[in-house]
Parts: sequence; structure tokens; C-alpha cells
Amino acid sequence: MWPYPKIVAHRGGGSLAPENTLAAMACGFSHGYRAVEFDVMLSKDEIPVLMHDSEFGRTIQASGEVATTSAEELLKMDAGSWFNSAFSDVRVPGYEEVFRFCQKHQIWMNVEIKPTPGFEGVTGKVVAALTQELMRECGAQAIPPLFSSFSYEALRSAQQQAPEIARGFLMDSFEPTWQQSLITLEAVALHTNHENLTPDWAKQIKQAGYGLFCYTVNSVERARQVLSWGVDGFCTDRIDLIPANFTSKI
Repeated sequence: MWPYPKIVAHRGGGSLAPENTLAAMACGFSHGYRAVEFDVMLSKDEIPVLMHDSEFGRTIQASGEVATTSAEELLKMDAGSWFNSAFSDVRVPGYEEVFRFCQKHQIWMNVEIKPTPGFEGVTGKVVAALTQELMRECGAQAIPPLFSSFSYEALRSAQQQAPEIARGFLMDSFEPTWQQSLITLEAVALHTNHENLTPDWAKQIKQAGYGLFCYTVNSVERARQVLSWGVDGFCTDRIDLIPANFTSKI
């Protein structure tokens, strides 16, 4: 049901490095993590880049939007100064660059397809197609990623393009149609906010034969609790507090 790592570094380096950057991936790796979650959306010219927010202002100190900015411009943008001046040389990375870094270091990826509103279908297709290409280039030793998304349309598009790459459907809280969505998407797992998960819903998901993954668990106590409910894995910002081998110690 969940053949993947159980503890995953959120956006690469959790709270220790600027999210969705190569510096974050390296940070997670240095803390012993061999599993990361990160967000991917498309530039104006349909190049997948790592970014969580469709509009600049939080991690990119500029005005504008990802969907109206070319990849050439995006890849030059400062993605680290907002976090700490020590990261002022950190730039927005392309998905291909991060994918290759993770494969080189044997890091499993939960690739969250994060489409800008209005670009759901094309984002799912382009990310899936590039992933197929990169997997072929990396050869037999490549570690297949898991696609996830809050966007049903994006995940459906990825499914149609690359049915061989596993999918997890994201939802913030309980939805009565959760199982039907998973069936249609041929998903292997449901990903949800740990704050909105209940023991009963967790039981339903597990009894239906699906993996159950939670975001974003940042305390040891809560980690132990949700795991006791049957949760298979979770991502965390506190990679300094919750070690990658946490489940082997409880």
C-alpha cells in the first residue's frame, strides 16, 4: 500500500533552508533524508520549475506571476534571501535540475503538481512528459517519483500522459467522494492534512486498500499519534527534530 519512505522532508529542507530550492534538497540530504516533497508549476513558456506560490511576493521579492514569466527569467530569480541572507545566491531551480540531483543522490521524490489556476491540464501533462523523458535517460537505476496534486484535473492529465507513474490525490479535509476520486485516478494513496484526519477516516482509507500520507507533521507527539492511526508516511518541516529513521525507533 505504501512502498515509499515514511518520513519525507517538506519542500526539500523543511524549516532549515529556503523551500523548493537545490539548497533545500542538499539540506535534507545532509540531515539523512533520502525522501523529499516539492512543488512544481509551469513558467510562461511551459517549463516546469519549483515553486509553491503562483504569485511572487513571499519567496520571490518581486511583483508578478510564475505563469507570465519565462523560465529564463525565473531561473535567475533570488529564491533564498527571503529566508536568510546566507542564501542570497540561491536561485529558482528547474524541475529537471532537481530531478537529476535527486536521482544522483538516490533521493525519492513526492512531486506535487501545483498548477497555476487555469493551467491544470497542461501542467499535469508537461510535468508527466518531462518525468518520462528523464526516467528514460536515468535508466534502470532511476527511482520513480510519486505524483501528487490537489488538482484532480492536473493529476488526471498526468495519469493519461504517464499512467506508469504512481499518483496520490491530495485533499485538505474529508470529502464524501474521496474514494471515487482515487478509483478514477487509479491512485495508490490519499494525502491529507494531518490536522483534519480522524481515526475513523484513516481506518476507512486503509480498509479500502490505499496508502495514507499526511502533511505537515512537526512534532514527535503528533507523529506518533497519526502513525498509530495507520498513517503510512508524512512530510515534516522539522527535519532537525524528527529524523528520517523515526519510525524504526518507535
